Amino acid sequence: MKPLMLLTAVLLIATASTVAEAQVVHEERSLYRNILVEDRGRERCLLFSERRRSGAYQTCIDREDPDRLVFSYVRMMFAGLLLSPAPERILLIGLGGGTMPRVLDALYPKAQQDLVEIDPAVVRVAEDFFDFARSANMRVHERDGRVFVKRALLSEQKWDLILLDAFTDEYIPEHLLTREFLEELKGLLSEEGVVVANTFANSRLYHHESATYRAAFPTVASLRESGSFNRILIGLNRPWPDQATLEARASALAPALARFGVGIEGYAGALRTDWTYDRRARVLTDRYAPANLLQGRSVLGPLQKE
Repeated sequence: MKPLMLLTAVLLIATASTVAEAQVVHEERSLYRNILVEDRGRERCLLFSERRRSGAYQTCIDREDPDRLVFSYVRMMFAGLLLSPAPERILLIGLGGGTMPRVLDALYPKAQQDLVEIDPAVVRVAEDFFDFARSANMRVHERDGRVFVKRALLSEQKWDLILLDAFTDEYIPEHLLTREFLEELKGLLSEEGVVVANTFANSRLYHHESATYRAAFPTVASLRESGSFNRILIGLNRPWPDQATLEARASALAPALARFGVGIEGYAGALRTDWTYDRRARVLTDRYAPANLLQGRSVLGPLQKE
């Protein structure tokens, strides 16, 4: 057999083996999406789609090592702690399998967490299949993220850490990716607060997203890792701290984050407040928000979710 044919055969066998290893343990159609839970070896994964392709999972947990954060983007989101290292109030928009709230509860057991998820079925699946359990300091709000934010602004609520993780590779709630929405989030920040968002590292949307965050926040930083299709954007109402401050905070946080596999000290040096994107890209607004069309021009691969 020729080398190329042999390699192709091996890849086909490996692919077939991987697919065969996946065991569906739950499947349902909610009001908003198809929900699929699969066991793949020691990992249990959540998928918001009927299409089963590599990288499209919203959540994966390691059933043999529950503390291990499987996806690199989830680990990267904890870079926000470098800007708000002791949050007392935390807001998460987009629950997924509930991994981040669980870790944050372990790190900050006294912090109040508000978890916003539009789909009640996702909350139930997180509880039934991904070991998500509400602590005494967690409140789950089953409503649209934009509606929650607008109501929170009216009641003048503030958070120290706001995490935005509401997008998938197949669908973006476009009203959650506009300058107006990001400015609303900015209005919910405490004096030392920070917005941390899981965003896209490829496609034409990358440039528009960069321009939109730049338009909404006085200070924005970007974090990417080699080989990841995701990037993290961090928005602040204040100037960026000096490198010595970031490194000191990273050293202080590192021991607690080590059990989860979070390389916080590496993030301190990888965050960039200036990065390359097309400065001519149009800012996304409530009147101009074709995020799904722009993301559909993907050239590298899908966004991983939590």
